[in-house]
Amino acid sequence: MQHDPDETLSMIADLTAATDPKLRAAARNLAARLMLDLAANTARRRRGIGRMVTAPFRGEGDIDIDASIEAFEGSGSRRRVRVEELRARTWSKRDTAVCLVVDRSGSMGGKPLATSALAAAAVALREPDDYSVLAFGRDVVVAKSQDARRTGPEVVNAVLALRGFGTTDLTTALRAAADQLGRSRAARKVVVLLSDCRATEPGDVEAVARGLDELCIMAPEGDDAEARALAAKVGAKVATVGEPSDVPAALVEVLERR
Repeated sequence: MQHDPDETLSMIADLTAATDPKLRAAARNLAARLMLDLAANTARRRRGIGRMVTAPFRGEGDIDIDASIEAFEGSGSRRRVRVEELRARTWSKRDTAVCLVVDRSGSMGGKPLATSALAAAAVALREPDDYSVLAFGRDVVVAKSQDARRTGPEVVNAVLALRGFGTTDLTTALRAAADQLGRSRAARKVVVLLSDCRATEPGDVEAVARGLDELCIMAPEGDDAEARALAAKVGAKVATVGEPSDVPAALVEVLERR
């Protein structure tokens, strides 16, 4: 794993389709654990889970003296400072919902499968309370709905069970993502699309994409022309992914780029 993590992840992803049930189960468990660990390590190296803000003191965080100065100036020796007058510096949690949409219309073995599963792991760790995972070819498969409770390993294993199939109905996939995010009350709703964006089914992809609150695209390195063209037309953000291990950092890049 240390010498070539991408080859290792790809090999294990292939083993998740083994005909032997015991080998298949062992490979899926190992793959889910490795991918969640890799995604977690990347998250720890990047920014924190929120941002520092000044807010009313609730018993947590450090009291912000500058922001609370009026309470202290008017207190004198006879009046006690009330807790509700104090302000504190504390971390605000992100109010973000994510729908990951994975293109499974082409080959879904080895690196493509590992890339998709690692993307699911990264999203599950980043927004554990408000996310969904969809996979699409001609039809859309729900690996995790926005309002369902599933563990990270369960979601990763659901993606690992996918196989490449059919044409590419990008319009229907983006509509399904919008439906999933419609179940969330988050202030920020983001569709993360893992695809080359080469639609082969009829539909107005651009119109549907423009109707989304926010679209981020992770496209294959060296095969991102259609993705960049779509992004330019609809105002989406794009990052490229060359290897499975590139996914967690690419996810951070598109979600935190403003």
